[in-house]
Amino acid sequence: QVDLVESGGGLVQAGGSLRLSCAASGRTFSTYAMGWFRQAPGKEREFVAAISWSGANTYYADSMKGRFTISRDNAKNTVYLQMSSLKPGDTAVYYCAATASSGGSRYYTRDDEYDYWGQGTQVTVSS
Repeated sequence: QVDLVESGGGLVQAGGSLRLSCAASGRTFSTYAMGWFRQAPGKEREFVAAISWSGANTYYADSMKGRFTISRDNAKNTVYLQMSSLKPGDTAVYYCAATASSGGSRYYTRDDEYDYWGQGTQVTVSS
């Protein structure tokens, strides 16, 4: 069982930055691949970024490349999402997710590949 708690959301102006954090419980965090997803009002949940449990491999949705950075600190059981050059279209509830990984280099991009989810944190970007 892994419990995930996101933090760091808030209101920011377009062009600004935010760093989201996701704190995980459990002693096996370092063996879980992690991901960030988001869901805007009236839209389906979409993939944002993923990271392997080793941290060696990351992957981003095309619209986030160059603006968002996913990272993790296994010693702190925490995964981060650094977001910059934010746009009003980035407004959404952001969720972190975890899944047990079979390999240190694997990452996952589909939400049905994840077993555990946080409660979400709201990010609002004003124009």
